[in-house]
Amino acid sequence: MRGNDGMRTLIFAAALAVCAPGAAAAADAALIEAAKKEGRVTWYTAQIVNQLVRPISDAFTRKYGIRIDAVRSDVTDTVLRITAESKAGKMQADVFDGTAPAPPLKRLGMVMKWQPDAARTLPKQFVDQEGYWVANNLYVLTPVFNTQLVRPGAEPREWNDLLDPKYKGRIAISGLVSSSSGPGFVGTVLMDMGEEKGMEFLRKLATQDITNIQSSARAMVDQVMAGEFALGLQGFNHQPVISAEQGAPVDWIKWSPSLAVLSVVAVTKDAPHPNAGKLLVDFLVSREGQQIFSDSNYIPVDPDVPAKAKDLKPEVGGFRAIYLTPEETDARMPRWAEIYKRLFK
Repeated sequence: MRGNDGMRTLIFAAALAVCAPGAAAAADAALIEAAKKEGRVTWYTAQIVNQLVRPISDAFTRKYGIRIDAVRSDVTDTVLRITAESKAGKMQADVFDGTAPAPPLKRLGMVMKWQPDAARTLPKQFVDQEGYWVANNLYVLTPVFNTQLVRPGAEPREWNDLLDPKYKGRIAISGLVSSSSGPGFVGTVLMDMGEEKGMEFLRKLATQDITNIQSSARAMVDQVMAGEFALGLQGFNHQPVISAEQGAPVDWIKWSPSLAVLSVVAVTKDAPHPNAGKLLVDFLVSREGQQIFSDSNYIPVDPDVPAKAKDLKPEVGGFRAIYLTPEETDARMPRWAEIYKRLFK
């Protein structure tokens, strides 16, 4: 019996060793060692270089001694670059991010099925249930207004307020096809109000002579700040905060519901530096990386890391948001774009 007891003790101790935190730490150490041997990582990113990419790169290199080669790239360029590199058998990108590249690249089989350990602790909406990506920051899209043209406290607060005749010809929106433009606004209305009531509202709003800005949501916010428009629809709520701190007459509205869009990060399937790529993704969603997002005026996805302006996060700011994954946006965008074009262009 004593021999059996001793054997059971050894088995139990071994099981504890496997389940202990040290086991995960050992795996992390192995990844770090392999990544350091690769020595560098190439990151195709939609993030602003001076605002975020450089601080992330500096911190990552200090921590691991691994160089980041960052390439600023929008959605279309990212998809085209990675597709061309894959077809040529000369993949350059190890990691890519953004709100839209993941779905088409997943369909083409160019994304590695891998997620960092942190994916197990993040809220479900921030993790790809198929296992390919994890969100690294959040974009919250709300109306914005010029505080010299609309008195703070008197700004619109609900859908029907936008139909007030005093706003006719004084509202702008980006006319591009994205979640941060007209089609994304259409989608937010339809998801909140339902098909029948939503379409009825959108037809009425179309009579308000909304101006299409044929550029990004940032450019739309800039024109609101300049006093060319009283209101802007579908603006990133963190951008007015940054501009207002610099003295610009602009603010955002705690709109319920707002649209919350994920910027996600993933490793390419044929990454030339796969371990360094995984380590970079791990760093981006780590507590240290998420704090850099916050310090850089982005909205982190880690619930325990507040935004620099804390009320930018819907749950903290006291307003409601509809969360969309890149796949959900990708599937719905063609119809939203068609409705927007028919009613507002």
